[in-house]
Amino acid sequence: MNGAKDDTPERAVRRTIERLEARAGEHACGGFLASLDELQRTELFTALIFDRLDRKMRTVEALRAEAADNWNQTFYLLYFRTLGDRCNQEAYLELARRVPYKIVLRERKVPHAVEAMLFGASGLLDLYHNDEYTLNLRRNFEYLAAKYEIRPMEAAAWELAEIRPANHPVLRLAQAAEFFTQDEFIMDRAMACRREEDVRTLFGIEASDYWRTHFIPGAESDARPKRIGAFKANIIGINLVVVLQFAYGSYTRSERLRDSALSLLENLPAEDNRYIREWAAAGVRPRNAFESQALLQLSTEYCARQRCAACPVGRRLVKIFAET
Repeated sequence: MNGAKDDTPERAVRRTIERLEARAGEHACGGFLASLDELQRTELFTALIFDRLDRKMRTVEALRAEAADNWNQTFYLLYFRTLGDRCNQEAYLELARRVPYKIVLRERKVPHAVEAMLFGASGLLDLYHNDEYTLNLRRNFEYLAAKYEIRPMEAAAWELAEIRPANHPVLRLAQAAEFFTQDEFIMDRAMACRREEDVRTLFGIEASDYWRTHFIPGAESDARPKRIGAFKANIIGINLVVVLQFAYGSYTRSERLRDSALSLLENLPAEDNRYIREWAAAGVRPRNAFESQALLQLSTEYCARQRCAACPVGRRLVKIFAET
């Protein structure tokens, strides 16, 4: 009898949370999520999306403060932060600080000059000495560095081991140079993206002619366009366009733009990474980027930290157990 009295609703809830926390790394709630109907799952995913966007907006706000409230420079900083893989995120961001957008705008009608500034400031030219193309970039950079007081980074700031050729920083910088010489209304075009096709058209940029036969300077490859592919363009769409549309919509109090950001997430395909594959193995297969971003938020902010008691899914499960 005493044991039954001790089994209070509070203790039952505590045991439920403990069981969830013990298997958080295995996505133990996957079966529950998969069993929900579309409306119930969308309700939970929406809460997670707003949670994720709130966290990302703090990054945008920090960059906007750094950019002295200049939204074009904020876009520029966030583009570089999104351009590479996670291990080089800070290096790309530091490069964007050393070659600010206002300088790129002044030189954008000469794409080779923009490429020279980005390569020279990155410090990566120091790794390639025996190639005529990079020697020309170096000569141009010496002039531009003196003109704009650009201090180059150390090449050691970049993590280059085990980087796929298509994602190598030198190729990404060549693509960035082409991207920012298109026109001076890049952010306006990003704010106008509504579909996956819009994102791919805007960001699927091909590097200059030299790169058709090179992944890195001085080493020729088979001739083919070195274009930002659909997968990478969609990642930029998710992590740059959606976030900036939502942040700028919040800043300008434009519900239309905030809604556009959420709709774009629904129109972009789900990511394919280890987190999403783990959820798929647990029975939850996202249909689009809206759902995959919600699952990423679950994985990184709740499951990995065993924060089941604070998690929208965990709270829903606890409520169900408490009512039964």
